[in-house]
Amino acid sequence: MAQAQVTHTSDAVCSFRDPAGVVIRQGDRILRLVNAGSARELTELLKTPFALRLLEERKLVATETADLVHLAAALGREVAPGEVLFEHERVVFPSYAYEWPPEMLHAAGDLTLELALAAIEQGYGLKDAAPSNVLFRGPHPVFVDLLSFEKRDPLDGRWVPYAQFIRNFLLPLLANRELGIPLSGMMLAQRDGLEPEQVYAWAGPLDRLRPPFLSLVTLPKWLGGGARNPAVYRKKPLPSADQARFVVEGILKGLRRQLSRLTPKSAESVWTGYLGSTALYDAAQFDQKERFVRQAMALATPSRVLDVGANEGHFSALAASEGASVVAIDSDAVVAGRIWRLARARDLDILPLVVDITRPTPGVGWRNREADSFLDRARGRFDLVLMLAVIHHMLVTERVPLPEILRLAFDLTREYALIEFVGPGDPMFQRIVRGRESLHEGLSAEAFERAAGEHFDVVRAERVQGMERWLYLLRKKTS
Repeated sequence: MAQAQVTHTSDAVCSFRDPAGVVIRQGDRILRLVNAGSARELTELLKTPFALRLLEERKLVATETADLVHLAAALGREVAPGEVLFEHERVVFPSYAYEWPPEMLHAAGDLTLELALAAIEQGYGLKDAAPSNVLFRGPHPVFVDLLSFEKRDPLDGRWVPYAQFIRNFLLPLLANRELGIPLSGMMLAQRDGLEPEQVYAWAGPLDRLRPPFLSLVTLPKWLGGGARNPAVYRKKPLPSADQARFVVEGILKGLRRQLSRLTPKSAESVWTGYLGSTALYDAAQFDQKERFVRQAMALATPSRVLDVGANEGHFSALAASEGASVVAIDSDAVVAGRIWRLARARDLDILPLVVDITRPTPGVGWRNREADSFLDRARGRFDLVLMLAVIHHMLVTERVPLPEILRLAFDLTREYALIEFVGPGDPMFQRIVRGRESLHEGLSAEAFERAAGEHFDVVRAERVQGMERWLYLLRKKTS
C-alpha cells in the first residue's frame, strides 16, 4: 500500500496505512519495519532477477536489512518476534503528485505499469497503484514502496489496482490535458484520485462522447460506477496460469496504450519565453547575468541548489551542469514541465516542482503529518538558493515585505543566496505595480543591502549594465 514518506519529527513512524509494515525516519535514514511473513516475501523479492535488474537501473529504491538496535524508542513499543528492519536509500528531496507537472505524473504512471509487467514474469503482482509509491531523483522516477509487490495467484486474471490506476493517473491527466484543470488542486484535494463522475461533470456534452472521455468517463458514469461493485474485485480463477497471465498482461498493456494517448502536450503559458524576452535583457545584459551566476557558482561550489521562480530552467541547467543537484520551483506547471523535458533530454539532476514560494505546499494527510510541507522539506537543505528575477513579483504582486523575503532565503540556505534585486524604475516592475508605486517608496538597492545585512554579508554585487537590476551573492552571517 502507498506509504506516507516523511514526518516532522526526526525519529518517528511516518507510515501506518500498510499493515505489513511501517516506515520510520531516523534523522536522514529511511527505515521500514516489516512483519515476519511480509519480511520473508520482501527478502525473496529482492533476490529475483527482475528486482535486481530494476535496482541496477535505479527504478527501484535500493534496500538492505538493518540493525534493530534502538528502534523501540522510535516505535513507542517493543519490536515483535520475527519483524525485520530494512533500510532504503534516501531520496534526497521527496515530492508529491500535487507538486508535479503533468509530465512527471505521466512518467510515474509509466514506471508503475512497467514494474507491474516485469513483476508478472517472476510470479509477482502490484497490489497498489498510487502516485505516492513513486519519488523522483532529479527527473527520473523511482518506485519506493516495495511492500506493494506481492506473490500473485497464478490462476487469477485480475489486476486489482486497475480502477485505482485510472483514478490516480488517467483521469487527472485527461482532465488536465483536455480541460485545462491544474493537477495541483485535483491531487491535493483527492487522496485517491478522481472518480469518473467528477470528470463527467466538468466535461462538455461533446467532450463526453469523444475518446478517451467516452471509455474512461462517460460509459463508467452511465453504467453506474461498476468499479465500486465489490463483485468486480472477487477472484475469478481461469483454467490455466498461461491464460491468467495473458489476461493480466493484456490489461496492463491496454492501460499503457491509454496512458500514451494522454501524454502531456507541449503547451504555452504567460511565462513561457519570459526569460528570453527582449523587453527584459539584451544579449549583452543576459551574458553579464549568466557570467555573474557562473562566477558565483565557482565561488560557492554548491552540491545542492534551490532555484526559486526557475521559469524554463536556464539557470537550473547551468547549476546542474556544474555538478549541483537542483530543485527548481515555479508556480507555472507549463514551465515546470519544460524543465522536466530539458532535464530528461540532457540527463541533468534537476527536480522541477510546481510550487509557489509565496503559497508553498502545506503539510497534508492525517494530522497534517503524512507529507511534510514544502518549507519543512526545504529548510536548511540547500547550499545555494537562487532568487533571480523573482523577488519583485513577491514584493509587488504578493505584498510580501522585503525583510520577510530575505528571512526566508536565510532559512532555506545553508550558506549562500544569489538574489537579483529589481528596482522600482525597471520596466517589469512598472508593468506589475499597476498604480501602487506609493507602496514601494524608498525601495532601492541601498535599502535592499540594509535589509540583507540583517542576515547576510555581501560577497559580490554587480549592477546589470543599463538596467535598474542588481545581482548579489550573499553569505549567511555566522553569528
